Amino acid sequence: MHEMSIAVSMLDGVLQAAARAGAVRVEAIEVEIGAMKLVVPEALQAAWEAVRADTLADEAVLKIEEISAWAECRQCGRRFEPDIAYSFLCPDCNRADVEIVRGNDIVLKSVICQVDRDPSAGEGTEA
Repeated sequence: MHEMSIAVSMLDGVLQAAARAGAVRVEAIEVEIGAMKLVVPEALQAAWEAVRADTLADEAVLKIEEISAWAECRQCGRRFEPDIAYSFLCPDCNRADVEIVRGNDIVLKSVICQVDRDPSAGEGTEA
């Protein structure tokens, strides 16, 4: 399950952002997952819940936004959404010489933290 290694990497990034912000707690994170990464959202959620234990993010909510894949044909320039399970053939020239231009990334989009600048304030901030 590669979702566990993704969750560990996410947690590293989250904890680094939280430390830079002087956070006392991470409340939520948002990630964008490209379709080419073949991540199962439920498995990533379970992995996140396991790795976040006993950290500043131990109750942090994970929001996953799935990003569809797009390819650009190197022969004719057509952009299209490939069927990543079966075919990367260009619908115009029928060639499989493509560049993936979207949907091949995992991006930690936001980290919502509680920063204890004024202990009585209790407000969250985005790191």
